[in-house]
Amino acid sequence: MSVRLKVVSAMRQVASEQERQLSALDDEAVLANSGLDSLCFAIIVARLEDELGVDPFTASEEVYFPVTLSDFVSLYEHAVAT
Repeated sequence: MSVRLKVVSAMRQVASEQERQLSALDDEAVLANSGLDSLCFAIIVARLEDELGVDPFTASEEVYFPVTLSDFVSLYEHAVAT
């Protein structure tokens, strides 16, 4: 399964568990408008760290906060590749 599919799957699973209405998850989807709150994203990041073995938010000193789904996926793809 690709990194993108793992990220999207985690987002959908957490949205379901937290009873959140998730917006469409296309590349330009703005994370702040996704229907997920900060707790949801914390859960997603923790699960992705378990699954992918990396937390891109602590792996580098030059971390930016992603705005779109594409940014979020790219952050993980880059972290997994390095």
